[in-house]
Amino acid sequence: MSEHPVSLGALAQPRVSRRAFLKGSGLLVGTLWASSSVLLALAPSPSWALELKSLDQASATALLQFCRRIFPHDKLDDAVYALVVKELDEAAAKSAETRTLLTEGVAGLNRAAGGNWAAALVEKKDAVTASLAGTPFFRKVQGTAVVALYNNELAFAHFGYEGNAFQHGGGYLMRGFNDLKWLPNPTVQASPAAFGV
Repeated sequence: MSEHPVSLGALAQPRVSRRAFLKGSGLLVGTLWASSSVLLALAPSPSWALELKSLDQASATALLQFCRRIFPHDKLDDAVYALVVKELDEAAAKSAETRTLLTEGVAGLNRAAGGNWAAALVEKKDAVTASLAGTPFFRKVQGTAVVALYNNELAFAHFGYEGNAFQHGGGYLMRGFNDLKWLPNPTVQASPAAFGV
């Protein structure tokens, strides 16, 4: 498509340049970390992309990093945090008030970080994040992340959650109750044998 103006006589149908068509939308992209072997096994591709409906790429990147500071998991891949950004973007697309809250919040992050939140040091990001606790912007991101970040198959795989017992049958006693690798082994007195099994 041409980006040059068209004469008035040729305007049977409006022509839109690709640049104008993409204006206002964005794309958040990334690649699964090589250390995310569990996620790599689940994902159809090591690359991921999130099409944004309302937010621009810079705002989406800032929100992803802000969410990382609220719920820091060093080994949790950005792809899981992107699910929070997806929820925030959808909320912003439905509500002008939410969009304003998020865009002004990101602008505030940039100001507090000295101009560029994405390039700020982790220590600076943590200080800014702590200073915003309790604000409507912080609560919106935190409230969305509590569900979007932890209630999905990627997070389940990362944290070793096997799903609810009812869905798989058998309850937890016989299915994963005692296989938590991040806890020390309990004593025999604290973990008696299953009832006659």
